[in-house]
Amino acid sequence: MFTTGHPGEAMSREFPIEPDYVRHIVKACLQEDVGPGDLTAALTPDTTINARLVVRQDAVICGTPFFEGVFEQLDPRVNIHWRVVDGGHCNAGAIVCEIEGNARPILTGERSAINLLQTLSGTATAVRRFVDAVAGTGARILDTRKTIPGLRVAQKWAVRCAGGHNHRQGLFDGILIKENHLRSGESIAEAVARARRAAPPNVPVTIEVETLEQLEEALCAGAPRVLLDNFSVSDMKRAVEINRHRAELEASGNVHLDNVRRVAETGVDCISVGAITKNLKAVDLSLQFEKPTGD
Repeated sequence: MFTTGHPGEAMSREFPIEPDYVRHIVKACLQEDVGPGDLTAALTPDTTINARLVVRQDAVICGTPFFEGVFEQLDPRVNIHWRVVDGGHCNAGAIVCEIEGNARPILTGERSAINLLQTLSGTATAVRRFVDAVAGTGARILDTRKTIPGLRVAQKWAVRCAGGHNHRQGLFDGILIKENHLRSGESIAEAVARARRAAPPNVPVTIEVETLEQLEEALCAGAPRVLLDNFSVSDMKRAVEINRHRAELEASGNVHLDNVRRVAETGVDCISVGAITKNLKAVDLSLQFEKPTGD
């Protein structure tokens, strides 16, 4: 189906995305959009066309397996030649890929394919801005669970493609003790001790703190990772001094592009940013058809 210009094999080794997951997401998108059939495309002449996908803004492209997957399900004979790999940057006006095949399945799949690509490219573009902003500080940019329902795995994959790092995937692969978990009256020390005893092997344990006093308590309890919730930059600096590398420190809350560099320069290990997956702005893409080449 796809020409040698496709980046999938090289990228999948470094940033794996399960083919079964891609097929599942694509199937749901096509069912939503096409339903029992595309009434308009059925009126289109049965002819071969060539098209090119153009990006209208500077962007980091991500989501090629999903774009491909749409046409794989509609017509495996559609050929796609990519000019950029997942995680690659494109300037406004650049051709992202070229497509050749029957006009009907291309028209039917156009919106679903672009929707997936523009959403994941929007995620990757936002991530890259934050990653570039903290370059050289040693701080890592993390995502959160604030994702589009049903697309968490895809968005977290986009985060990795753009140079960011993943926080826990869900409630099953990490323990994060937050304020509401402590509302029962259990102390920070008690909560940390119980979590460390209960955590399966290789499952990280993190506790959220809101003050420097709570940080001291968490460190004395042996917390391996501490989330500094809505700390000021000055308090973050003090937290790093108090910590003395005893735990991994994560900054979270009220982080944006204007202040993320200052946050990173405090010496925290990582910075979680919900906006990179939650406050999403899709990348502007346009599929432009050329004149038919024949039957």
